[in-house]
Amino acid sequence: MLKQQRVVVENVSPQLQSGAFFIKRVIGEEITVHADVLADGHDVVQAEVLFKHENAKAGKEVRMLHLGQDVFKATFLVEKQGFYEYQVQGWVDHALNWQHGIEAKLKDGQQVKSELLDGVQYLKYLQRKASKKSQAYLKKLVQLFQDDASYDDAIKEAISENLHHLFLDFPQRQLANKSPKFQVYVDRKKANFSTWYEFFPRSAAPEHGKHGTFKDCEQLLPRIADMGFDVLYFPPIHPIGEENRKGRNNTVEAQEGDSGVPWAIGSQHGGHKAIHPELGNEREFKDLVKKAKDLGIEVAMDLAFQAAPDHPYITDHPEWFRKRPDGTIQYAENPPKKYQDIVNFYFETKVYKELWTELLSVTLHWVKCGVNIFRVDNPHTKPYYFWNWLMMEVKKKYPDVLFLAEAFSRPKVMQQLAKQGFSQSYTYFTWRVSKHELIEYVVELTQTEMKEYYRPNFWPNTPDINPYHLQGANEAMHLIRYALAATLSGNLGIYGPVFEYMVSDALPGKEEYLNSEKYEIGHWDWNIENKLTYLISQINAVRKAHESLQQTNNIHFCAVENENLIAFHKWNQDRTDETLIVISLDPHHTQIGHVQLPMATLGMHHGSSVELFDTISNNGYIWGNEWNYVELGPNLPFHLFHIRK
Repeated sequence: MLKQQRVVVENVSPQLQSGAFFIKRVIGEEITVHADVLADGHDVVQAEVLFKHENAKAGKEVRMLHLGQDVFKATFLVEKQGFYEYQVQGWVDHALNWQHGIEAKLKDGQQVKSELLDGVQYLKYLQRKASKKSQAYLKKLVQLFQDDASYDDAIKEAISENLHHLFLDFPQRQLANKSPKFQVYVDRKKANFSTWYEFFPRSAAPEHGKHGTFKDCEQLLPRIADMGFDVLYFPPIHPIGEENRKGRNNTVEAQEGDSGVPWAIGSQHGGHKAIHPELGNEREFKDLVKKAKDLGIEVAMDLAFQAAPDHPYITDHPEWFRKRPDGTIQYAENPPKKYQDIVNFYFETKVYKELWTELLSVTLHWVKCGVNIFRVDNPHTKPYYFWNWLMMEVKKKYPDVLFLAEAFSRPKVMQQLAKQGFSQSYTYFTWRVSKHELIEYVVELTQTEMKEYYRPNFWPNTPDINPYHLQGANEAMHLIRYALAATLSGNLGIYGPVFEYMVSDALPGKEEYLNSEKYEIGHWDWNIENKLTYLISQINAVRKAHESLQQTNNIHFCAVENENLIAFHKWNQDRTDETLIVISLDPHHTQIGHVQLPMATLGMHHGSSVELFDTISNNGYIWGNEWNYVELGPNLPFHLFHIRK
């Protein structure tokens, strides 16, 4: 079908794969849209961004600014959770083209009587759209343009700013062309800024050798709140399988009294909707969730969609599992790792709809218990489209629910999970140690397409990962890793209390903890306070006080001529809060160097100075040069400067 069009709209950004996936924002964030908008000839082209929240009756528009070379730009704000759609519309603006033509001819000394008469049609269109006050003005112009005796006054008004703004405010949009529609999903602010603390609830008992309970966990809430954490994440709290139960240090055969692995879910006591009887009951769990919330902490649960061999699902729904020719069910493997105590769901089953529906009901069960954050175990071993379906179904009724993807896999696998809708994602930060590695990785996260959909969550350690650089590491190395995670990313987490107590004994040659809590109940003196607990609390307080540290993408790395020093500048959306962070990467020796202030990014000119306030040591500095001396030692290996211009 033939369609009369003159305007081309293309290269709209941001977008993901021509709109196949949505980009992400949180409430109060801006979306800056760029597009190429052009037409044949030399006519004036205008463009705008049309946007609408999914529940709004009417959409809104914002005019785009022409940056030159047919590139247009506009910014709009997202104010509600849920989906927005947006698209770019362009048109040849005949009224502005008329005004521009008159200006050009007048500069050339030409008479424009005919052009004034031609402009009456645009004035009459404005009369139908403008305010009553403007209508009186336009009526006068119509008469003026048709009166030869008022020629001089007419040409002044024809090229006036007043008329120009009326043309801008009420465009005709003739033969407009639109881009395809794109989507953005808007989460609550927690998606961008969260501080996670993980511990095993079964290790919360004050008495050695006893199984912890939810009541024991309640006693630890003030400690976690005082340290500045706002998410408390528990590994699975469900009954643990008894068949093929693992023993301490991942031995294949459990001894009497061995507690098993929490991720081996399901036993005679129930499955994914049940609670391990030694932890407590559902009412006590709900009480814990409420008391945590009263202290500003959200309890995050583990979604581990897998089963122990004695899970009730095995008997009740054998079709959800794949049997081998001998009739047995294959246990989970990730060669060379073997998980004899776990079997996987068979997502290719013919009754997959029943399986999907049940797993959704598991998720909703815990949402109704007050859980709004889930850490999803091994999501990359289940179909991507299953996760998209489940998360969107949950968010239809519970938009506050957030999902963290626990997937340490190939880059495109991790990226695909984020595109499918995961609110946050684990990252390779755990293994990025050198200055070059850190800068290269953060630049990839914040200055490529990934910034539109991948929200990183930086973890220095996890129960599964005891990185080599922390094995036997001193206090300074733990401080360095925490400071890096806390300032480079808006989201971070630690597995404690092993991190702050620097418990890092490892299985020989592996990035795994010796005597790991995954396989046995731990016992901790939770009353211990040390330099790490103090400085972690201080860093977390600084994060809460400064919006520039509550996001990830606004970052600029500063030059510093020492490979053991890393420096970067961060700022919030409206630049009312800015920070400068300098961190030594050497846990053993003092490092010195000169940091180059990002003069352009800071909006500084030659000869101006900037006041820096160290939020940890409470010292103030004036930096009046582009290059400035820093010295950091293992005792306090970082500066967290608040910039006061």
